Amino acid sequence: MYIFLKTDVNPKSKQGMTMTVTRINQFKAAAGKEKDLLSFLHSLVPYISSSEGCLSCEVLQSKDNLDDFVVLEKWLSEESHQKSVENYPKENMQAAMALFAAPPKGGFFQS
Repeated sequence: MYIFLKTDVNPKSKQGMTMTVTRINQFKAAAGKEKDLLSFLHSLVPYISSSEGCLSCEVLQSKDNLDDFVVLEKWLSEESHQKSVENYPKENMQAAMALFAAPPKGGFFQS
């Protein structure tokens, strides 16, 4: 189980400020594919981080379950994230599907 608390807000919030969104993505590695999945997820960081609207990207591996991973992404907007996903080469993602024990899960969070 992962518990994330997002407490920071960009200099702008509902009172005339812009709020950021955090995308939390969960991955489970197929049996024996933990190192390969970790490598793949790390290979995504430069692409995600250089995408317009991305503020940060981090890959985490569970200490208790080495086949569980989380990718934390902070974005200016959900739309920025969506454009990044649409522009990522589909064949690269398709090739990585064999590394997953289950379909990845993800969602947006705000403070």
